[in-house]
Amino acid sequence: MPAAAEPFAPAGPFATYRVGGAVRDRLLGLPVHDQDFVVVGANQAGLEALGFRAVGRDFPVFLHPDSQAEYALARTERKQGRGYRGFVVDADPSVTLEDDLRRRDLTINAMAEDAQGRVIDPWGGQGDLQARVLRHVSPAFAEDPVRLLRLARFAARFAPLGFTVAPETLDLLRAMVAAGELDHLVPERVWAELERALREARPSACLRLLRDSGALAVLLPELDALYGIPQRAEFHPEIDTGRHQELVSDMAAALAPGDSQVGWAALLHDLGKGVTPAGELPAHRGHEHAGLPLVEAVNLRLKVPREHADLARLACRHHLDIHRAAELRPATVVDLLATVDAFRRPQRFERLLLACEADARGRAGREDDAYPQAGRLRAAFAAARAVDSGAVAARVAGDGVDIAAAVREARIRAVRALAVPDPTG
Repeated sequence: MPAAAEPFAPAGPFATYRVGGAVRDRLLGLPVHDQDFVVVGANQAGLEALGFRAVGRDFPVFLHPDSQAEYALARTERKQGRGYRGFVVDADPSVTLEDDLRRRDLTINAMAEDAQGRVIDPWGGQGDLQARVLRHVSPAFAEDPVRLLRLARFAARFAPLGFTVAPETLDLLRAMVAAGELDHLVPERVWAELERALREARPSACLRLLRDSGALAVLLPELDALYGIPQRAEFHPEIDTGRHQELVSDMAAALAPGDSQVGWAALLHDLGKGVTPAGELPAHRGHEHAGLPLVEAVNLRLKVPREHADLARLACRHHLDIHRAAELRPATVVDLLATVDAFRRPQRFERLLLACEADARGRAGREDDAYPQAGRLRAAFAAARAVDSGAVAARVAGDGVDIAAAVREARIRAVRALAVPDPTG
């Protein structure tokens, strides 16, 4: 049972409607965070006379003088170029609410509410909510390639509720890819949508939709190459590396909800398996090294922020080292901590452990397995970090001893002194 619609302030004498995600989420019984409003029959001068302040760059958006909520003039868009920027916007007062809703991407986003809470639904959004279907409103969907990425993000968000993509919408996505529409996306927009998808509950739904539509091969060919690549069944019951990646991404979302840094590292950690020579399959010896240039290429191509890029690089290179934590000597553990810069970047180290745990548990039937490696390394890190490097330096000062080497030896002794229980009993 959806909650009652919250009242909102109409824009003076003009017809005003709550639109889009706020209506959708209320009808789904989800929390409503962001609210958008459409004003019909007004122009810029009319809203400014009421105290609204214009803020829109690409189309007419105004801030309410009291609530600061965003109110947009009802508008239509006409395609006149390639990509997502080639649109002419018409916000004439004669544009109707139905005209405005027709230009939206999905039927579940093309509903409105009036000030009394009555739902206006000309495109069947309520029916698709009940049927758990993501469906495009009109063929105009194909005019904006960003909408394909947005739909993949919605798939990741709503998959836990049972939503699937309508077959005709998937056909449209494939036609968009075949027409080369994705070639006109700038890296920043691709990254922005991927990053948001990784913060959703089921990133695998995003990956599958991109894969099924052909978009993954265009946007992330290094990731697309993992599908169909076998792995050793005793370690990976799911066998297919692409399927493993989907499981890893979902596990990362569960272990670190909303943390796209962990999600990005988990997404790229196994890229090296896509270039394993066929004669070596299903083994993937050295994939942690082979994947590094691929991770670098993706990070550069999409202009990925440094924090995300660095963590992805570390996860690719060191996930096998971390999986073998129980086998590592104290000196190797301390050197690993130094290599990943754990002493200066402890939060990033914690994220690295989460990405590695997602890899270990992102396997068919292994979702509930323990990951004692993370506990071992956390304990070792705490012990090594507790070493007072200043006191060590003062003790060896004047003895001709290399201070860095002395601190390293003290940390090794601290790790060796740990009484870590055997997780196998």
